[in-house]
Amino acid sequence: MGDTSRFVRMNQGKPSDAQLRYLRRGLRQPGGKLPLFDEHGQQISTHTIESCIKAGWAEPWFENPIKPDWLVCKLTPQGRALFDIRH
Repeated sequence: MGDTSRFVRMNQGKPSDAQLRYLRRGLRQPGGKLPLFDEHGQQISTHTIESCIKAGWAEPWFENPIKPDWLVCKLTPQGRALFDIRH
């Protein structure tokens, strides 16, 4: 995995609608893999991805050798907990 030191984890409270749409798509994927593209084929905003990492809801998973600038991420337990109706 690459250098993730630029992602300082911080509690960001409630996620935005864009963050929720992004994170929700990882709930049914193997390993909680998060998408690179939305349901319309548009690339997910880097700002959305990085803000989810900083909040601790997502984490970098692996580097994409074909597109090293793309962040391939997965849900964290904190990200999954956003959708837990019991809390």
